[in-house]
Amino acid sequence: MRSEVYKKTEMVMERALFKADGFTDEELERPLIGIANSQNEIIPGHIHLDRIAEGVKAGVRVEGGTPIEFPTIGICDGIAMGHEGMMYPLASREHIADSIEIMIEAHQLDAMALVTNCDKIIPGMLMAAARLNIPSIVISGGPMLAIEVNGVLTDTSDVIESVGRYKRKEINSEQLKNIEDYGCPSAGSCAGMFTANTMNCLTEAMGMGLVGNGTIPAPYSARVRLAKEAGMALMNLLKKDIKPRDIITEESIRNAIAVDMALGGSTNTVLHIPAIANEADIEIDIDVFDEISRKTPHICSMSPGGEHFLQDLWRAGGVYAVMKELSKKNLINLDVMTVTGKTLKENMKDIEVLDREVIRPIDKPYEPRGGIAILRGNLAPDGAVVKASAVAKKILKHKGPARIFDREEDADEAILAGKINKGDVVIIRYEGPRGGPGMREMLHPTSSIIGMGLGESVALVTDGRFSGATKGSAIGHVSPEAMEGGPIAVLEEGDIIKIDIPHNKLDVELSEEEIKTRLDNWIPPPPRPQASRRGYLRRYSEMVTSASTGAVFKRDLYGKH
Repeated sequence: MRSEVYKKTEMVMERALFKADGFTDEELERPLIGIANSQNEIIPGHIHLDRIAEGVKAGVRVEGGTPIEFPTIGICDGIAMGHEGMMYPLASREHIADSIEIMIEAHQLDAMALVTNCDKIIPGMLMAAARLNIPSIVISGGPMLAIEVNGVLTDTSDVIESVGRYKRKEINSEQLKNIEDYGCPSAGSCAGMFTANTMNCLTEAMGMGLVGNGTIPAPYSARVRLAKEAGMALMNLLKKDIKPRDIITEESIRNAIAVDMALGGSTNTVLHIPAIANEADIEIDIDVFDEISRKTPHICSMSPGGEHFLQDLWRAGGVYAVMKELSKKNLINLDVMTVTGKTLKENMKDIEVLDREVIRPIDKPYEPRGGIAILRGNLAPDGAVVKASAVAKKILKHKGPARIFDREEDADEAILAGKINKGDVVIIRYEGPRGGPGMREMLHPTSSIIGMGLGESVALVTDGRFSGATKGSAIGHVSPEAMEGGPIAVLEEGDIIKIDIPHNKLDVELSEEEIKTRLDNWIPPPPRPQASRRGYLRRYSEMVTSASTGAVFKRDLYGKH
């Protein structure tokens, strides 16, 4: 045990300080278990995590451990959306991993439970687990409920699209106010298969969360019981010395990507999965997503691209039922270890699909290939990402003139002012990891496109990224980004953009010679003020790598782990 250090005779001051916290001799004799809790009073998905943390601590105590809780930061992507605050969420992922490392290593705790729920906090905690490699378990706060508003089941994507619907006079001011008042009805991560819920489901698929981690709704008592079970399971991991790198392997990561494809998850997983793998010294190229997508059927139609919500998936058997269906075609490795201390095959023994409307048979999928596609071409030599499952069939192939914007706000203003025409391709650049800085999500402009009735006729291409709530032909993560001198930096108004999602192509109708000439004459714009002044964003913009590598920090800063 790492905490054995505190039992040495000369550690009198350290024990005295623990006793100043109220710990007894008996508690200090037991394993010391860190509880990293990202609860705060801003994020709806985290407002209730104090109760989840108490459940974990109860489970730890049942099995003879001493839980010690400490906080981490967390940002609500939805509240940070559409303004300068959106520069911080992705950047916070690295900070969260670092802060957990600092607390665990400084105090030599024996194991840790990671209490989380939302977008960048989940991968940040998983990165910390892979980096520190002490017995660890993830327990999420669970998804928000979707409820009926104005006669329609509603989630976060419906809330933000309501602005465009109101401007088009599809709904009145009273209906708009109803959506504002009741569209987010409970604690929990937003109700569709957006980034938070995708990552919670993939945590379960990867083996780092218990069965139900991704789908049990936040308000349900089963979520608190699961937290207690997580605390007990963590003590079992400590006893058996099962560590994150025994669980986070290339095989378990491929399992998670397969589930991602089956569910039609958020494009942000293409940033987060490589970042987690990077901490475990596993090399995952973004083309792996496309390789797995081509052979993994899309068997769940989840909001925002489909009709079902997380509460439906839980009722249908959850993530494990999805994996059991995929295993029928050997798309899941069943021999991987999990936080139960058992293999995936052992955990899956009694799992059944309980609703074939929610989880389709593998031989009767919605689509024969998965929900995410990697695009390449002369506009994205290092790749771009699209949530294909959320794109209308009419616009899977599209060709149109570029409408150029160097800021998200300018694009959104033009869309809502009716200045974007059917057939256009909206280009938003200088929003990548370095250029943003922080690679802002583009939920406002994509939702405005849908709300203005342009979802089947207008595409959006950006070196920024998208919310998991995004739907439509929204192509992000264009790499190299504009600030690094990628081809997107030299597009001009009216250039013809060709998008072919079925064939994984993203091109501009320009010759190689013309692109080279433009790039030779390109002058980088000055960094945005947020990347120039003192503070975290400046350091982040100087250290971050391309979206195609997960937007992690440069490897040469610290070398191999």
